[in-house]
Amino acid sequence: MRVIAGSAGGLSLQPPDKNTRPTMDRVRGAIFSSLGERVPEARVLDLFAGSGALGIEALSRGASSATFVEHLGPTAGLIRKNLQSTRLDRLPGTVQQMDAFRFLDLYVEEGGFDLIFADPPYLKDTRPSAGAVTNLADKLLTHPNLSKALGAEGLLILECERRQPLPSLTSPISWEILSDRNYGESRILILRRAS
Repeated sequence: MRVIAGSAGGLSLQPPDKNTRPTMDRVRGAIFSSLGERVPEARVLDLFAGSGALGIEALSRGASSATFVEHLGPTAGLIRKNLQSTRLDRLPGTVQQMDAFRFLDLYVEEGGFDLIFADPPYLKDTRPSAGAVTNLADKLLTHPNLSKALGAEGLLILECERRQPLPSLTSPISWEILSDRNYGESRILILRRAS
């Protein structure tokens, strides 16, 4: 893994453990190519941050700040190491070790972010013996504070599994799809609040 472009372009990132699925370099490259001039000076939130690759890429390309939210302690520590190794730890930003939904419940300011990256675990078994699964992408899109966290022109960049059902885009909050692309097993949606 590496930073693709910007001030830290070409520098390596330490990947998370094998239980965490990082966004591949080519997928990150495609995401940031789509975002273009929206990245410089953007206030970024990286939910389910993993290695921090998405937020770090944004900082490298000129984002004004980044907040990383990762619930696993060792992985949150890895984000800090990656920020140090890319020398982006000097820029405004924080690493919050907590559940993404708890962060949205407690710490989101209205209009606080221009870009929100969210790469939740793919369909997750919660009670394997009963066959129940949790669609975290769907749960995220219906969280009322997610849309409130976005500025007026803000975008949500959501990575989910290509084969999982399309997350709910109408209830209780309406989202408009600006881009919907598949990259191998990953599906990348760029969304904004519907007016």
